[in-house]
Amino acid sequence: MRNTIGYLAIVLALLLSLAGAAVAFRAVKTGSSALTTLGRRAAYAVFALGTLSILTMVYALVAHDFSVSYVAQVGSRSTPLFYTVISLWSSLDGSILFWGWILAGYTAAVVYIYRDRHRDLMPAATGTLLAVNVFFWLLLAWPANPFRPVFPVPPDGPGPNPLLQNHPFMGLHPPLLYLGYVGMAVPFAFAIAALITGKVGGEWIRAVRHWMMAPWIFLTTGIVAGAWWSYEVLGWGGYWAWDPVENASFLPWLTATAFLHSVMVQERRQTLKTWNILLVIATFLLTLFGTFLTRSGILASVHAFVEGLIGPFFLGFITLVLLISLGLVAWRSDELSSEPALDALASRETAFLLNNLLLVAFTFTVLLGTVYPLIAEAFRGVKVSVGAPYFNQMSVPIALALVFLTGVGPALPWRRGSPDLLVRKFLWPLAATLLAGLAFWLLGVRHVGTWATLVLAVLAVGLLVGEFLRPAQARRQAHGEGWGRALLNLMAKNRRRYGGYIVHLGIVIMAVGIAMSSTYRREREVTLRPGDTVAYSGYRIRLDSLYAGREPHREFVEAAFSVASAGSSPAQMTPRLNYYPMSAQPIGTPHVRTRPTEDLYLTLMAYASDGSTATVSIIVNPMVVWIWIGGGIMALGALFAISTVASRGEPTRGKGVSSERRAEPAQAGVGGAD
Repeated sequence: MRNTIGYLAIVLALLLSLAGAAVAFRAVKTGSSALTTLGRRAAYAVFALGTLSILTMVYALVAHDFSVSYVAQVGSRSTPLFYTVISLWSSLDGSILFWGWILAGYTAAVVYIYRDRHRDLMPAATGTLLAVNVFFWLLLAWPANPFRPVFPVPPDGPGPNPLLQNHPFMGLHPPLLYLGYVGMAVPFAFAIAALITGKVGGEWIRAVRHWMMAPWIFLTTGIVAGAWWSYEVLGWGGYWAWDPVENASFLPWLTATAFLHSVMVQERRQTLKTWNILLVIATFLLTLFGTFLTRSGILASVHAFVEGLIGPFFLGFITLVLLISLGLVAWRSDELSSEPALDALASRETAFLLNNLLLVAFTFTVLLGTVYPLIAEAFRGVKVSVGAPYFNQMSVPIALALVFLTGVGPALPWRRGSPDLLVRKFLWPLAATLLAGLAFWLLGVRHVGTWATLVLAVLAVGLLVGEFLRPAQARRQAHGEGWGRALLNLMAKNRRRYGGYIVHLGIVIMAVGIAMSSTYRREREVTLRPGDTVAYSGYRIRLDSLYAGREPHREFVEAAFSVASAGSSPAQMTPRLNYYPMSAQPIGTPHVRTRPTEDLYLTLMAYASDGSTATVSIIVNPMVVWIWIGGGIMALGALFAISTVASRGEPTRGKGVSSERRAEPAQAGVGGAD
């Protein structure tokens, strides 16, 4: 029964997506409001049917209905309820079902919110979103059907992948990534609508800006959460390995970040129109590519890829989207080509353009390193690997230049700034940077990349702080307010600008954490008997006991260590090895003791069967916590910037300049608005 309900909902969602897309595109040609309404109602119905299919699958998982193919693949009676529910996205068919439901949700939300706005764009945008829905519901109705009946019905299942039930963070990390990935379809739909209708000026930008920011926030937090999960769960002491799955999420983040910067140039100067269209298209294509990369089987083997239908389906859809998008761009090339030149080298427009070029170069670097092993296997028949040395060597210079621009870009004025203004903005931050560079060198920072990161971080923070304080000082003089009230009022009136500055501050903090932890990490592996103590890097670590236990879905071996360091009371740390029925190898769970300056990271590597010894990896990671703090600051800054939607409504439509960028007269003397 559940098989029938779930599959019928998928088929109906497919048919309604197809019909709704046809009706919406017909409305583009005829201008019929009745057809536009029908397309909108089709979007609502698709979301309702997607919700029915999701609820049916969750109920089947919780009820352990092993007659449903997906439940038989990932379910188990011994799996705890929480991990049973989140196993919805633990494997191929369920993750595509989850993707389709989120896509239907985004589609319904967009057509509802803009039901009375952007009337020229909405029919084409609705048709584009429903056309993308067609692809995913077609996948679910054919090669990725999660509701296939199973006979004979097995009494139990293997449970989800052990790595996915080893830490509750897996209930957060994948949904955040999916919300980011899938949300990029909305800006793409508006870009296609702009190309179809010829409205390539400011209207589509106003419609799409916040719809790009929202998935960017989800994708940012998803990437950071994934790095945190890797650090806390896998036991290797790292958080980023340039794995293809990691790269798949990072690629669209880079192009989306580039768009969020260059869109401000288009709003302000009516330039970079073609660039912005291409960035949105590239971001959507990279989300499809990332899903293809991780869900097609091609990472395991090119041969495994060609054996199934999922990979060819995705490859065909990516090719179709690319051809249609580039065809539309070529068709509208005349409308996109009239762009004014930049006025000065020392301007914010130039900084944004350099920022975009660096982000695109970063994207190409990561993309090349990710796909080269696949290309080599396909054409030469040999397996090759591109590891961290390539990515680090190629990406570190780009990352350093981006850290430099995080501070310099916001400090530069639009169009052209006077020499006096530039001196006032840059003099003290540059002086502090020179002193900091000398101090870091004298303190023993000899690694060139780390030293450069710290020095550029000082420069960026100094410039960003100046962008807060100078306008606040001007407001104090104009309104007689205190520092705190002046700054809060200023930020409240310019949320988008100051939210962006907060995001930049988070990036700088994260860069410092990455540089310090990757350069000054210390590691040692020792074998201890119960009662033995080892001293390492300022810590005294004693093995107290080693014991085994059983939980409903796994067995484990856990070691208890007492850890003491100067200036702090002793604490107990308990790394363990978990054993799952479906895994031949144990899954390690490290124990991490976090401090602002460094983490102590213990991983149980091995043990004697009689409990007489335990081998532990001791890792001291400096400043790792600042990576997570920086990521949190980035998300908070973006949320603060996007809150302009609720507090101020839609931007004004005069000449592409939004209401968020209107500065008070008192700010004019310090560089004006953002």
